[in-house]
Amino acid sequence: MGNTCVGPSITMNGFFQSVSTALWKTPQEGDALPAAANGPGGPAGAGSQSALPKPASDVHHVAVQSEAPEPVKIAAYHSEPAPAVRSEAPEPVKIAASHSEPAPMAAKPGGAAANASPSPSPRPRPQVKRVSSAGLLLGSVLRRKTENLKDKYSLGRRLGQGQFGTTHLCVERATGKELACKSILKRKLGSDDDVEDVRREIQIMHHLAGHPSVVGIRGAYEDAVAVHLVMELCGGGELFDRIVRRGHYTERKAAELARVIVGVVEACHSMGVMHRDLKPENFLFADHSEEAALKTIDFGLSIFFRPGQIFTDVVGSPYYVAPEVLKKRYGPEADVWSAGVIIYILLCGVPPFWAENEQGIFEEVLHGRLDFESEPWPSISDGAKDLVRRMLVRDPRKRLTAHEVLRHPWVQVGGVAPDRPLDSAVLSRMKQFSAMNKLKKMALRVIAENLSEDEIAGLREMFKMIDADNSGQITFEELKVGLEKVGANLQESEIYALMQAADVDNNGTIDYGEFIAATLHLNKVEREDHLFAAFQYFDKDGSGYITADELQVACEEFGLGDVQLEDLIGEVDQDNDGRIDYNEFVAMMQKPTVGGSRRRPICRTASASGSASGSGRRSGWPRPLCLWLPCCLRVGVDD
Repeated sequence: MGNTCVGPSITMNGFFQSVSTALWKTPQEGDALPAAANGPGGPAGAGSQSALPKPASDVHHVAVQSEAPEPVKIAAYHSEPAPAVRSEAPEPVKIAASHSEPAPMAAKPGGAAANASPSPSPRPRPQVKRVSSAGLLLGSVLRRKTENLKDKYSLGRRLGQGQFGTTHLCVERATGKELACKSILKRKLGSDDDVEDVRREIQIMHHLAGHPSVVGIRGAYEDAVAVHLVMELCGGGELFDRIVRRGHYTERKAAELARVIVGVVEACHSMGVMHRDLKPENFLFADHSEEAALKTIDFGLSIFFRPGQIFTDVVGSPYYVAPEVLKKRYGPEADVWSAGVIIYILLCGVPPFWAENEQGIFEEVLHGRLDFESEPWPSISDGAKDLVRRMLVRDPRKRLTAHEVLRHPWVQVGGVAPDRPLDSAVLSRMKQFSAMNKLKKMALRVIAENLSEDEIAGLREMFKMIDADNSGQITFEELKVGLEKVGANLQESEIYALMQAADVDNNGTIDYGEFIAATLHLNKVEREDHLFAAFQYFDKDGSGYITADELQVACEEFGLGDVQLEDLIGEVDQDNDGRIDYNEFVAMMQKPTVGGSRRRPICRTASASGSASGSGRRSGWPRPLCLWLPCCLRVGVDD
């Protein structure tokens, strides 16, 4: 979002005590630190590394750099000295080691050059190779026609500047609401990978939309010059800057922030997303108050993943990157390592693994020892040290999962961890869908079919994960195996009830459209254009009312038979005129879905099977956190 970080003042107890001689010093002749290039996905900043100092005493009398470094896609790690990398303005990208061609040798005396005719020959015109931008070559980065940004929003002052674009304050013309607009210049998208990174960032933000600790996206727009992301405005500044001002946090406040940070990690993993660039600069406060909500931003390096999938591209920010990322074999556990580094910094103000240059940092990440002896660690509780130690285990198989971190006594409010296992996002949403009446289920299907590809890309990935044979239909067995992969522990009768609820046309399987409707987050229902389009689908004659005849036609189109139309209308018809107007339809769609007296519960009372040790966790996929519904929410299916 264009985070321009402010350098710390040099005080005895400033950020990380004060600024490191190596990382904040003015570059001297002979310094050869690799510079970070930046990519299209992240906020603006400066520098090749995060502005973190070494925990040393010789930190006085140094020139202070005024901006914090930005995330990078790191060149593959080698034990030899780090190769030179491309130096560009700060934005997160993949950094490839530069391999310059050898300089041409000078002509020897007496050679061809010396024997040349003394008369000057015309100098050949240099051949300039023009490199076209992938962003401009494409007809459309978003692959769809969008509204004109300036028809809906007016742009205000600049909030941040990066290599690939600028973030401005923007105001919604219809409501006057202040938002942020990140404009990514298409000419800076030099490769197909850069273009794909922008598309994926938008898809992931839509996929996570509705979570209270993820910055909300309002829309994506494209014109001839740029792609514009309009999102929630977080005016309280970065977590990084607050650490700068404080030096470090109290344990109680650090635990509160840890719950938010790790909660976001758990939410992402539950939805099949790996963030891959967690650091204090990528968390913003909603406002300047002490109790302001903390929001995660910058999904430019994030990626969809499936249980057990292994990644090999080396990405992240040097201080926060996990050792298995440097070894080019990693999964979602890498996010937990990064969160552990942030918690360590919150508690003491310095990074756990520090060195004079990027190569040295990587060596420390791979082999360095955690310091729990220096101040203020002697006065920090054993519980905090235990949590950090278990999050920073180098073997990802032995590292705590995000769910287990949230169950750790130090993180828990009051020190009491819940005994019940938590649902995955897929399971909790299917449970909620099962409690809806048939009209609401059909309306969600209509809304789902009118969403853009960006808005449902994440759910598409989840469908493909469950649809093992790629038939386009999820069978009972596939649903059973898929729910097991995401940590669900249900009886067959409960899975069958979910299957029946999602299978709106009663053909024995869940097709793609049914799955999207059943797992769609209900924040999509809040949009007036979605509600109105769904109402118009049922209101065939445009009279402003849904009649029994029109509802009968819709049921036939969805393959629903044996529907008691009077009962269905009666549930929604508030003025008892035998039809449904738009206000009644909206009230039905926005009404919270809970189990009623005519429904049987499908969520069993949770047992103590989910112990703090994490027994029963399936390898390759952390037991997910239910994003918006408690596990014990007793919803049900129609009798």
